[in-house]
Amino acid sequence: MSTMNISLPDDMKDFIDRQVAERGYGTTSEFLRDLIRREQDRLHLRGLILEGMASPKVGEADAAYFQKHRNRVAEARKAAGAPKKARKRG
Repeated sequence: MSTMNISLPDDMKDFIDRQVAERGYGTTSEFLRDLIRREQDRLHLRGLILEGMASPKVGEADAAYFQKHRNRVAEARKAAGAPKKARKRG
């Protein structure tokens, strides 16, 4: 693993120290690695969204579309012997 030293204004360092303490990170490095992973995930998701936006339209994502996919998942669960997922009420 490589080491990197950075300079931060006092208010940013204080913020990081508070986050480490309040959110249960073991070290500042652990917190910063988590931030970097989240940014990598965000950029990946953004790329997927842009790719999807650039792709040709193949159908309408209406209620019937989502019901078809819910049915497919239910059938797959049934075939795998998985318990039926409880529905939210309210």
